[in-house]
Amino acid sequence: MATVSPAGKVAPPPSDIFTVDGIPLKIKLKRAERWAKIRAVGLIAPLFLFLMVSFVVPIFTMLWRSVENPEIGLVLPRTAALMQVWDGQEYPSNETLAVIVEEFVGAVEDKTIGKAAKRLNYHVAGYRSLVMKTANKLRRAANKEGLEPLLADPNLLERFKALDARWGERRYWAIMKQASPPHTAFYLLMAVDRDFDADDNIVPIDEHRAIHVDILWRTVFISVNVTILCLLLGYPIAYLLAVLPTRQSNVLILLLLLPFWTSLLVRTTAWLVLLQNEGLVNDIAITFGFWDDPVQLVRNRLGVYIAMVHILLPFMVLPMFSVMKGIDPYHMRAAASLGANPLRAFLKVYLPQTIPGVGAGVLLVFILSLGYYITPALVGGPKDQMLSYFIAFHANNTVNWGLAAALSLVLMCCVVIFFAMYQRLVGVGNVKMG
Repeated sequence: MATVSPAGKVAPPPSDIFTVDGIPLKIKLKRAERWAKIRAVGLIAPLFLFLMVSFVVPIFTMLWRSVENPEIGLVLPRTAALMQVWDGQEYPSNETLAVIVEEFVGAVEDKTIGKAAKRLNYHVAGYRSLVMKTANKLRRAANKEGLEPLLADPNLLERFKALDARWGERRYWAIMKQASPPHTAFYLLMAVDRDFDADDNIVPIDEHRAIHVDILWRTVFISVNVTILCLLLGYPIAYLLAVLPTRQSNVLILLLLLPFWTSLLVRTTAWLVLLQNEGLVNDIAITFGFWDDPVQLVRNRLGVYIAMVHILLPFMVLPMFSVMKGIDPYHMRAAASLGANPLRAFLKVYLPQTIPGVGAGVLLVFILSLGYYITPALVGGPKDQMLSYFIAFHANNTVNWGLAAALSLVLMCCVVIFFAMYQRLVGVGNVKMG
């Protein structure tokens, strides 16, 4: 900006300030800021890459499997292409059936037919044996009659029906069509006990197979109860730790954290030993006359609650303790001086200030409870297993990665919904004093 000299003349604007190396200072500052940002990015890049490789990518890879459907396209590529353009009415054409016969025979010789048969069996029990039996019979017929004469048969559908009467039902061909695209919503529907019918309508699955929704509600129910129990037990403990002198509270915190030094599996197994019919808990109760005969405390819902609350209680106490420790005790005294009785002072002054800690503890315990697997598997009964057990079952036993991924996605959606509720009710800026 130009300035006016004492003589009344307008002086020229001052020139830029230069550094000793002749570069304008503002350019030098911009370069310094740019290099500072580059160095900051370089410092966090290794951690970012580590999280991406070890956490984000595996999760999205797993979730991608919930819609991935490559089996039929890999084993029977021409069949998959033709079945996708089939209108789904009546039965496939004789030309399409000829391609199916040719690829069935080739897949038997390549020993890959089992992979496609297993994929089709996810829809209807017995489909695997149907495909394997049909493919083997077609291969024997091709060896006996020759493949070309077999493919030239104008009544291949009747031949299929003669091999097995189930090929006369349109739904088996509809299932083959539904399993042919490279991507499918089948696993996601199965995770909520739904499936496609022969006309591609979404319908409930059979009652004896409809278990996943019940398991989901059971998982949420157990997690809510465990969270409530941890809150009821943890709030007084956190309050005691907050009001005690530092030396005494440090000793109690050490005792609270002591279970963290022991493996989760060891702690759960210890509860299994303590709570069994011949365990220490039953022996002490019978000795002191609390009951006369051993009570079933394990392999049921009670054992699950006891073990999970013991393991998760510190996750509830520590967030509340950290918040309670920062509350000024003079607030309660001020409320008492204004005429509030202890209960009213607690409800109107102290409790609202602890809501952030309560919310953090509830969120942490509930989310951890949703994903519990080892504890219910060891101390629970068949009707106490949670969704994580069935995710592991489908991933390890049945090797149905699609359904395991779909169930994982359902569990993740529950976490997201609960977290959104937490943010709306207890999140930053939502807590108000009473």
